[in-house]
Amino acid sequence: MSTAEAMEQRARQFADRYAAVREQISRVIVGHEEVIHGVLTCLFVGGHCLLEGVPGLGKTLLVRTLAQVLDLEFSRIQFTPDLMPADILGTNMVMESPDGKRFFQFQKGPIFTQICLADEINRATPKTQSAMLETMQEGTVTAAGTRYELKKPFLVMATQNPIEQEGTYPLPEAQLDRFFFKLLVGYSNRQQVAAIIERTTQSQTVQPAKVMDGDEILQWQAMVREVILAQHVQDYIVRLVLATHPDGQFALPITNQFVRWGASPRAAQTLALAGKVRALLDGRYNVSFEDVRRVYLPAMRHRIILNFEAQAEGIEPDQVLLELLEKVPEKDTAG
Repeated sequence: MSTAEAMEQRARQFADRYAAVREQISRVIVGHEEVIHGVLTCLFVGGHCLLEGVPGLGKTLLVRTLAQVLDLEFSRIQFTPDLMPADILGTNMVMESPDGKRFFQFQKGPIFTQICLADEINRATPKTQSAMLETMQEGTVTAAGTRYELKKPFLVMATQNPIEQEGTYPLPEAQLDRFFFKLLVGYSNRQQVAAIIERTTQSQTVQPAKVMDGDEILQWQAMVREVILAQHVQDYIVRLVLATHPDGQFALPITNQFVRWGASPRAAQTLALAGKVRALLDGRYNVSFEDVRRVYLPAMRHRIILNFEAQAEGIEPDQVLLELLEKVPEKDTAG
């Protein structure tokens, strides 16, 4: 078997296992195909995911179902204004030995898991939100000078409500940038709502099967990084990111008009990795321009900050990004 044939075979195996996980999730979750795909993309690159949508759309159920299908340790943290960093990370407790001596022992918090559901993350104060910065970036927790490694794979799946602003705190930009994707969970259509009623109001409930474990996920994560990213596609990714920088070399008029701060290099890393997953699902071992375009919005919408003029005119990040996607050429004609 040639190297090219071996690569194609591995790509097919990945697509088959991916489809098996997606099928089990779809047994519980009705619709939201793109959201499920985005969550699984985050899973297979080892990235964190932010789900935004009004209450009752199945965000929490999706994350819980994902943990069941993957047979991973799962914990849920309900973020509230009085939640403290120690409630998430853990704290040193005074313990007493059998001979009466007292000592400090670290009691691990709920973040010590593999899939952590940070429910309504924007209800906690910025101090508490920032407690997860190290955890999300490095997969570690530092407490009282001691560094603890979290078990891999480790994923944070956070949810937030976009409409209720009373008692909420916007996520710090540094934390937003650590989310691989921001996925918008929309309403279900007529047929989907009917299917939800049928599945949830009868005596029997559907239980998803376990089809993958942590070791296999780590193997696929390593394989994703082996997918080839050609130089011309990489340059396209770079220019798409630089086009979000106002007054920069590749800035477009809409950027200078509505964008206050553009995306960081982490956005380019996200586009590259997500594009590799798309390529594998299409049976290819190299990233195409179309792969990049298909993941552009969820990878970028939380990484640009609009200015006051955009807010006054009701401009959303997706509107700016779609115009950039349309006008940035695949090949740099100037170069």
